[in-house]
Amino acid sequence: MSSWFEAYKGEISRELENEVLKIALERFSATYWSKRNAAIKNLPYYNYYRKRAREIKTWSIEHIDELIKMTKENIESLGGTFYLARNAEDAVKHVTKICEERNAKLAVKAKSMVTEEISLNEALIKKGIEVVETDLGEWIIQLRNEKPSHIIYPAIHLTTEEVARTFSKTLNSEVPPDATKLVRIAREKLREKFVKADIGISGANVIAADTGTVLLIENEGNIRFSTNAPPTHICISGMEKIVPTVEDAVLISRVITPNATGQLMPVYISLITGPSRTADIELKLTLGVHGPKEYHMVLLDNGRSKMMEDPDFKEASYCIRCGACLSDCPVYREIGGIVWSHKYMGGIGAIWTTFTHGLDKAAPLALTCTTCGRCKAICPMEIDTPTMILKIREKLLKAGLTPPQLISIAENIKTYGNPFGALR
Repeated sequence: MSSWFEAYKGEISRELENEVLKIALERFSATYWSKRNAAIKNLPYYNYYRKRAREIKTWSIEHIDELIKMTKENIESLGGTFYLARNAEDAVKHVTKICEERNAKLAVKAKSMVTEEISLNEALIKKGIEVVETDLGEWIIQLRNEKPSHIIYPAIHLTTEEVARTFSKTLNSEVPPDATKLVRIAREKLREKFVKADIGISGANVIAADTGTVLLIENEGNIRFSTNAPPTHICISGMEKIVPTVEDAVLISRVITPNATGQLMPVYISLITGPSRTADIELKLTLGVHGPKEYHMVLLDNGRSKMMEDPDFKEASYCIRCGACLSDCPVYREIGGIVWSHKYMGGIGAIWTTFTHGLDKAAPLALTCTTCGRCKAICPMEIDTPTMILKIREKLLKAGLTPPQLISIAENIKTYGNPFGALR
């Protein structure tokens, strides 16, 4: 049951010797901390915002069924469609059906960890639908056929020089390691995709139940293109993202932004409430003007309801996906998020993986965490990840998923006071 352990140790050893990763994470850590601290220093109401955000999330999780019902009713009243997916397979099947019924050939995507969770890209590609990631970091790792290494910065494990090598290989011409030039290339290559796309797919940072509004935070502008240019917009989100009101959603965005990117405000906050519409001709409501003609909300359970009902792990559903815990984690800063993940990364990722993909998939993540507590200290929602990690380790032991090597070390410490056993 623990045959993965030695292979996993080898993967970690390789990452510890990965010079590109080491340089990239060192550059990231230095930049992130200075930006985050400066932003929070200039947010006089930050402590109020984060405490209020936790109150909102706590109430929302306790009343999730009520909020889901309200969200559904409001989206449908606006001419959109609503679907509650039980699991990943259900969600993928529903989204694929929407795409196939519209004879879609091209889908553009905004960054979305939920679509990573359900492996949506792979499913659509198998159906002959071209899927293009439009977030710069996501596009880079798509070109490299890799998975995200951070929930906010998907390509943070790569240096500028490595990105330039990737672009050079893709374009069959030499591209200099200059960030500005690399961004210009991405802009040029992706721009035509927005216009030609049949489907735009996004996630959601927050969903307001009282209006059915989706709030999306970004800096690049790709989300606005992806959700506005194609004739059909599909929003896929975890059910835990719902809060009662638009005001609550905006307040949570004020907490996400400084912790995620070290900004007071993002460049763009989009509030999307159904398909585009007009009543300019005799006040007759018509859907589909310059924006999408169709809007579909796919809300995903996939283990979330079980998490919310479990008193030991309910708190994990308060996560607002700001990524601060990863950015401050001493383990993450050494090995990154490629090896230390299944779909979600790090300590909080171990908890989410337990409920979305199973305890066996969470084992490597939970056993890698040092439970040092830095994640809890920096988390704006004050999520007690270390305590939940210990509870997952208890579950692993009971399920026979703890590697014998670790059990032996624990027994040696208990018997001999050291991890090596009897000393001669």
